[in-house]
Amino acid sequence: MKEKLKTLLTQTRYIHSLNVSECAKKMAKIYNIDEEKAYIASILHDCAKCLNHEQMNYYLNKYNIKLDEYEKDNRALSHAIVGAYIAEYEFNIKDKEILNAIKYHTTGRENMTMLEKVIYMADLIEEDRSFEGVDELRYLVNKGELDKAILISLNNTIRIVIKRNQIIHPRTINARNYLVSTI
Repeated sequence: MKEKLKTLLTQTRYIHSLNVSECAKKMAKIYNIDEEKAYIASILHDCAKCLNHEQMNYYLNKYNIKLDEYEKDNRALSHAIVGAYIAEYEFNIKDKEILNAIKYHTTGRENMTMLEKVIYMADLIEEDRSFEGVDELRYLVNKGELDKAILISLNNTIRIVIKRNQIIHPRTINARNYLVSTI
């Protein structure tokens, strides 16, 4: 799987994927989820991130992938959707929980599974990530307060997207609102 993944990613993105997988495996122990599923979802989460426009269109057509209005022409969002298809059909991953963790790792969604939450956060807090507040997120995750860390992250994402005057995907808003109502 790693060798095939190397053909799809830049060296920097490949190292990021390795870091996310290490973080996800640690989190799997903390949150008592299947480590193998966490590893597979995390190592493949960005498998479509480095596709150029032509390659992205190839996979969209090959698997008849329908992007929603927010995902079209937005690589930050579409790579997760296309990545789930690549994981399923190119890497032969049939586990829907793994595929959904890949699919929702950028936007989150309402009522995420624990695996989805782990992949979402591992992507943000892997060891090479450096941004204001990352240490607080790592602390909360290691303390067992994953939902609180995700809520803070979603709030930060929404603030950044608003500051850039970009459209916020409704899944992100729904994920945030769901967590606010359940924490």
